[in-house]
Amino acid sequence: MIGFEQIDSTNVAAVGGKGVNLGELARIDGVRVPDGFCVTTDAFRRAVAAAPSIDARLDRLARVEPDDHEAIRTLSEELRRVIEDVAVPGEVAAEIGEALAARGEGEPYAVRSSATAEDLPTASFAGQQDSYLNIAGLPEVLRHVRRCWASLFTERAVTYRIRNGIDHRRVLMAVVVQRMVFPDAAGILFTADPVSSNRKVATVEAGWGLGEALVSGLMTGDVYTVRDDRVVSRSVAAKPRLVQASPDGGTEDAPVEPGRQEQPALTDEQAVRLVRLGRRVEAHFGRPQDIEWCLVGDEFHLVQSRPITTLFPVPEAGDQENHVYVSVGHQQMMTDAMKPLGLSVWQLTTPRPMYEAGGRLFVDVAPALATAAGRATLIGTLGKSDPLIRDALQTVVDRGDFVRPRPDEAPAGVPATGQAAEIETDPAVVTELIRRGQESLAALRRDIEGLSGPELLDFIRADIGELRRVLFDPRTLPMIMAGMEAAWWLNDHIEEWLGEKNVADVLTQSVPHNVTSEMGLALLDVADVVRPHPEVVAHLQRVADEGREGDGFLDELAALPGGAEARDAIRAFLGTYGMRCTGEIDITRTRWSEQPATLMPTLLTNVRNFEPGAGKRHFEQGLQAARHKEQDVLTRLRALPGGERKAEETKRMIDRVRTFAGYREYPKYGMVSRYLVYKQALLREADRLVGAGVLSRRDDLFFLRFEELEEVVRTGRADAALVRERREAFRSYEALTPPRVLTSDGEALNGQYRRDDFPPGALAGLAVSAGTVEGRARVVTDMAQADLAAGDILVTPYTDPSWTPLFVTVAGLVTEVGGLMTHGAVIAREYGLPAVVGVQQATRLIRDGQRIRVHGTDGYVELLD
Repeated sequence: MIGFEQIDSTNVAAVGGKGVNLGELARIDGVRVPDGFCVTTDAFRRAVAAAPSIDARLDRLARVEPDDHEAIRTLSEELRRVIEDVAVPGEVAAEIGEALAARGEGEPYAVRSSATAEDLPTASFAGQQDSYLNIAGLPEVLRHVRRCWASLFTERAVTYRIRNGIDHRRVLMAVVVQRMVFPDAAGILFTADPVSSNRKVATVEAGWGLGEALVSGLMTGDVYTVRDDRVVSRSVAAKPRLVQASPDGGTEDAPVEPGRQEQPALTDEQAVRLVRLGRRVEAHFGRPQDIEWCLVGDEFHLVQSRPITTLFPVPEAGDQENHVYVSVGHQQMMTDAMKPLGLSVWQLTTPRPMYEAGGRLFVDVAPALATAAGRATLIGTLGKSDPLIRDALQTVVDRGDFVRPRPDEAPAGVPATGQAAEIETDPAVVTELIRRGQESLAALRRDIEGLSGPELLDFIRADIGELRRVLFDPRTLPMIMAGMEAAWWLNDHIEEWLGEKNVADVLTQSVPHNVTSEMGLALLDVADVVRPHPEVVAHLQRVADEGREGDGFLDELAALPGGAEARDAIRAFLGTYGMRCTGEIDITRTRWSEQPATLMPTLLTNVRNFEPGAGKRHFEQGLQAARHKEQDVLTRLRALPGGERKAEETKRMIDRVRTFAGYREYPKYGMVSRYLVYKQALLREADRLVGAGVLSRRDDLFFLRFEELEEVVRTGRADAALVRERREAFRSYEALTPPRVLTSDGEALNGQYRRDDFPPGALAGLAVSAGTVEGRARVVTDMAQADLAAGDILVTPYTDPSWTPLFVTVAGLVTEVGGLMTHGAVIAREYGLPAVVGVQQATRLIRDGQRIRVHGTDGYVELLD
C-alpha cells in the first residue's frame, strides 16, 4: 500500500495514472483532496499470477482483430470472471485492513481503478475501467478491489488497447481507495474550453449530489464559462434527479425537490473560485486539466485530475504576444502528423518561418493581420484558395480584441501578388525551368554517391540550398501566379459576360507539362502492358492481397509469360514517379519505389476498368474538350457588344493559363525527387549507425531532427530516451486533427461557409472543378485499400499527388481538405472530374456505398439515399 502523501510522478508504474495524479494533487497548497491510499500494481500482478488460464486467454486475445467484436466480448467476459474470483493475497488483504483501520474501517470509501496506461499526458483512457462509490467494510472493499482489477478487461478497454496497438500484458492495474465525501453539488472543471480549445477559457459543469451522473453522461448539468476571473456565460439546466449515497452501500438515483431543480448548483463567485483552483492545478501539471470536484458546504474538494488529451497543442513562440497560426498541412493537402526528421527537412526547405505543434507545421500570420493592407492581401489570397481559412481569419479579426492593429507598412508574411504581369506567355520558359531542374537532380544523384558520416550530412544541408534555388527560382512564382490569375480572370469575366460559371475548369483540361496528371495516365499505359497476361495479373493480385514488402515480387515476374515486359513497365514507371507516396512532403514516408505493392491495387483497377489505349484517349478527350470550349466561348463573346475586344482578351488569358497551369505541379515533383535521394542516403547512414551501436533501429533517425542527426553522426552518440519519447509523442499526435487556424490562446478555428444556397441536408464545400455527377460514394482513407469501379465518386480526407492514379477511374471527387489551387483540385479540373473539396467531416457524414450527387460548379454534395 502507498498513501497519497507518499505518491509523486515517479510512482506511475506502481499506482497507475489516477493514483499518481491524486498523489500530485494532494501536494498542491490550497487544494483539498480526500485522504486515501493505493493498492499497488504488484498486488494485482501477484493475484493474477495465481489465476487459472490467464496466460492462455491473453495469448488468444493478442491475436484478435479490432473488428472481431464477438471474440473480444467473449474473452473479456472470461478474463473478468476469472479475476473477480481470484483471492486477494493474504498479506495484501492485511495491509488494506490496516490502512482502513488507520482511517476508520467503518467509514465509506470510493474504490477506483487506476491503470498504468490511464490518465497519462498523451492518453487519458477515460472511462475505460470501473469505479465504485460508498463502499464500507473490509470484505466489501476487498471485493471491489477485485472488481477493479477485473475491469482492466472490460470490452471497451480491451477494444481501445487493440485499436491503439497496446500490449494487454504491459498494462497493469492499481486500485485507489479514497475516503468518500458526500457533496451538495459536484461536477467537472475543464481548465481549457473543450469545444474551442481556448486555454484562457475554463468550463465548469455542475449538478446536485454526487458527480457520477454528470461524469457518466446520465444527466445534463449547469454550464459556466469563465474567463479572466469572470463568468462570461451561464446555462442553468433543469436537474430533476441526482445520484446520492445509498444506505445499503453504493449509490442510488433520487429525485430533486421541485424547488431546487432549476436553481443553479453554484454561484458565480463559487464558479470563479473553482476555476482559480483549477488554474493552480493546471500550473502544477503543466497542461490543461479535466478535474472532478465536489462542493461540501462552501469548500471544494478535488477527487481527480487528468490531462485533456484531445486538445491540439499550441506552438511555442517564446513570447507573450498574440499569434495567429495557419495550418501548413491544409495548404499542402497533408494534415497527418509528421516525424521530427520530416518536420525539420521541410523547415529547411521553405523560406518561411514555421512553428511546430502536434507533429504539424504552422505559419504565424498575426503580423500581416495587424495592418489593413496586409490583412486585405492575406485574407483575399487565402480566401480565394480556401474560404474556410478566410472565414476563420475573419472571425479572429472581427472580434477586435486579439490582433493589435499597426500602421500600414510592408506587411510581413503576405504572399506576393501582382508578379504575374512581369512574365511573358512563353512556353520556352517552362521547358527551360524543367530542364534545369532535371539537370540539377541528376547532379545530386551523381555527387551524393559514396558519401557518409559528417561529409554526407554537410552535403545534404548544402544541397537543400540548391533545392531552394531551383524551387524558388525568381521566375517560378510569377509563372504559377500567372496561371492562377488567368484562371481567376477567365472565371470572373466569362461569368459576367456569358453567365457561365467556372469556365477555366474545362479550358485547363490536358494542359502540357503537368507531371502529376501525366503520372495518372502513365499508369494506364502500364496497365496496357499487364492486361494481356493472366498469370501476371494473378501474381500482382496476390502481391496486393498480401501487402508484400519490398520489390522482390517484380523479379518474380520474369518467370511468367509476359512478366518481363510487365516488370520493365512497372520499373520504368517507378523510375519516373517512384518518389511519390501519400504524405510525400514528409521525407520519412515510405515511397512507391520502396514499397511498390502499394500501387498494385490501383494498377489492377486500371487493368479491370479500362480498354487498351485509355491513357492516350483520356488526354485527347480532355484536349478536345478544352479546344471546343475555347472556340465556343470566343464565338459567343464576338456576338456581344465590344465582342472582338473581349474575345481577344479572353484568348490571351486562355493561352496564358494553358501555358503555365501545368507547371504548377512541377516544383513539388522536383522537391520530392530530391527528398528520395536524401532519404536513401540517410538510410544507408542509419544502417552504419545501427551497425556501430549508435542507433537501436534503422528508423530511429526519423525521430531526430536534421540538426540532431548531424550531431549524432559527428559524435557517435544518440539519446535513446529522446527517441523513445519522440516515438510515443508521435503516436499521440496521429490521433489529433489539426485546425485550419490556431491562436496562441489555443483556440482552434475551422471556419464556416455561411451560405444557404443549397438543398436541405446537403453538405457545403468549395467548388473546384465544374460539373455535376451522381454515383456511388467510395469512402477511402488508404489508397492501397481502394476498390474502385468506373463511375464511383471518391470521398477521402485529402488527396496529394500520389492519389492521382485513382482519378482516372472515378467520376467525381469529394475531400475534407483542399482549396482551389491544391493538387487534388488542379488534377480534377485537368481530368474533367466534378469536385467539391473542404467538405467538413465528409468521410463520416457520407457512408461508403451511399449514392450521392456532386455539384462541382456550385460547391455542395447531396446525399441521395
